[in-house]
Amino acid sequence: MEKEKEQLHTTPVKVGISIGDINGIGPEVIIKTFRDSRILQDCTPIIYGSTKVFAHYKKVLDDQEFNYQSCKTAEEAQSRKVNVVNSWTEDVEIQMGLATETGGSCAFQALEQATQDLAAGKIDVLVTAPISKEAMGKTGFRFPGHTEYLADLSGVDDALMVMVSSNLRVALVTTHIALKEVSTALSKDKILKKIRSFEASLKKDFGIVRPKIAVFGLNPHAGENGKMGTEEQEIITPAVNAARNEDILAFGPYPADGFFGSSSRTNYDGILAMYHDQGLTAFKALAFDDGVNFTAGLPIVRTSPDHGTAFDIVGQNKASENSLRQAIYTSMDVYRSRKFIREIHLNPLQSAPRDKRKAGEEVE
Repeated sequence: MEKEKEQLHTTPVKVGISIGDINGIGPEVIIKTFRDSRILQDCTPIIYGSTKVFAHYKKVLDDQEFNYQSCKTAEEAQSRKVNVVNSWTEDVEIQMGLATETGGSCAFQALEQATQDLAAGKIDVLVTAPISKEAMGKTGFRFPGHTEYLADLSGVDDALMVMVSSNLRVALVTTHIALKEVSTALSKDKILKKIRSFEASLKKDFGIVRPKIAVFGLNPHAGENGKMGTEEQEIITPAVNAARNEDILAFGPYPADGFFGSSSRTNYDGILAMYHDQGLTAFKALAFDDGVNFTAGLPIVRTSPDHGTAFDIVGQNKASENSLRQAIYTSMDVYRSRKFIREIHLNPLQSAPRDKRKAGEEVE
């Protein structure tokens, strides 16, 4: 078993990276991530985008360390080198810091080619640099974000967004919807489904044998016994109880406000929040520089940095690459964890038949 683990960690993972919005910080953080060639010991990056875009940002950043090779397809990628697949060949206008239709179109072309190669097995995992929902919307992109798009392509009804840092994992029941719609979007079945998906991911993707999950309430003070809302009593608590009946270690609902600031969060392997800002505001306050967005519940591995396009600092050499770097390493860890679990279950040990003889009975 130790030999199989060692082999998994010595084989470089083919990491597909979509460039994101060309007017955002995606190209910059990609350049900064791969300035340090030590990361190439673990992965072979295949970046979907444009060599012309990277040439532009290398000039803007006055960069002399980021080196890459152009390849027509992912099959041409060279191991342990930075490879750039040109997802478009025409010249495009780069308008740094602006949400434009061109930026959205380029981001989608890169994402589409990357997902096609992922489905075809040409890359092992997908890391997505940030897109602008406004720019993507100008191209007719009908999804709220990467999570919903990839869930649709994978034929999954409801993928699970999980924010990950070294010792913190926060999942969301609802994602990119208006706050006023959250209450009506919640149901016992939906929350139970998310708990199941979260537990499965914590086991398969993060190697936690018996994960403990803390579930948040929706209202202040978790409703305070119905004084501030009844969703906890009518929806969330029944979902938690149903999960416990399935032998899932789910607990709650807990008030969200004091949970992150207390030591209680260290007692759990995962936290399930009811809506976007309930979980992500505290997460980003605690782990903004190294947080990772992981999409659980999909047959493929996808991660992204936990920040957006940051149009306000594009081209100013201020963007940190830490989150993207962590997204790459997380994708590789999850990929290897899944692969290892598949391999050890290919030939499971057969249970020996029980000896039905009573104690003290002699063998003939």
